[in-house]
Amino acid sequence: MTLTETASKRPAVGDRRVGYVVAVLVNAAVLYAVNVWPGWQALPFLTEDMRLVLGLVNASMLVSIVANMVYFVADPRWLKALGDIVTTAVGIAALVRMWQVFPFDFSGSSFDWALVVRVAMGVAIGGSAIALVVAFVSFVKSVGRPAS
Repeated sequence: MTLTETASKRPAVGDRRVGYVVAVLVNAAVLYAVNVWPGWQALPFLTEDMRLVLGLVNASMLVSIVANMVYFVADPRWLKALGDIVTTAVGIAALVRMWQVFPFDFSGSSFDWALVVRVAMGVAIGGSAIALVVAFVSFVKSVGRPAS
């Protein structure tokens, strides 16, 4: 088996479907925890400005839930790549808005948590931008390729 054959091999359909169900359940649980119980207000380091980013954060989780539900039914490579483009783009929008608003307050700590969060968010934005390019390339390559 060549390297390209190994690299393009996907997990079995059943395994992928289990992953999609887990992703839906985790995102739904986080969505519930953030918006209902205990709610984002339970976290002492989040400020009222969290309300300004909550819409995009929720949108990111909802888009992921919908995409994974679609993948559970059918997940040809082109559809998975297209879904990855959409979910990643919404995630980047949420991260950029969170960077702009920065709804965090770490004033009670002697450690510079604000710097750590900014660096982590910067890495997440950069990594997501790379993932967006990879998903786009994967989409272009998979159009016309037989489903697997």
